Amino acid sequence: MQYTAGVCRIAAALVTAAAVTALTAGCTPTGDDGATAKPSTPPAGSEPAKPTPTGGSSSTGGGTGGTGGTGSTGGTGGTGGTGGGTKACKIDQIKASDAHQADDRPPGTGTGAAIVSVTNTSKAPCTLNGFPTVAGAGNGSPGKNLPLAVTQSGSASTVTLAPGARAWTKLTFVNVQGEADGYCVSGATPASFPTLVLGVPGAGSHQIAMDDGVFAECDNKVTVTAFSSTKPS
Repeated sequence: MQYTAGVCRIAAALVTAAAVTALTAGCTPTGDDGATAKPSTPPAGSEPAKPTPTGGSSSTGGGTGGTGGTGSTGGTGGTGGTGGGTKACKIDQIKASDAHQADDRPPGTGTGAAIVSVTNTSKAPCTLNGFPTVAGAGNGSPGKNLPLAVTQSGSASTVTLAPGARAWTKLTFVNVQGEADGYCVSGATPASFPTLVLGVPGAGSHQIAMDDGVFAECDNKVTVTAFSSTKPS
């Protein structure tokens, strides 16, 4: 019986040892699995594939840049150049005619009213816009002129003069009354000028005479119309 008990002790020890061995062996694969799990993380070397789509998007940006080509639309600014086609008349393009007495004038014995035209003597069209200035030339000398007080009648608009074309203005004076030297209703002394100095807007000053006689007026005042392509009466 004692022998048997000893055998049982040995057998129990062997079973215990075997169980420990099996337990130890079971732990080893688990450790191996942990080590094996690590390769499941994507290698860092695989990441460079991402820049490819990024590069593609940059090409899209380049395409958008092409829109900048619409900047060529600025060329339409050339249209503005057409605005400079017809320029304002200059002094060397204009010749003023002598004045003639208007049919429609204030009653009296002086000049009353006169019609003056200006002609484009150049080979290119030009424009006039505005009212004339008027001065009486003492003794017919422009250097001794006497500016008249000008009242503008109506409104001005641009007149385009082709080569050889004319524009007109009408000068209406305070008329002299009576015979001989006459008199002024205001009590002032009548004035007479062999010539007048006519200022044309943008086109300098021009000396003009009456086609018959002198300019006789009162009060050194004149009412003027704007230059027009229509001849006044």
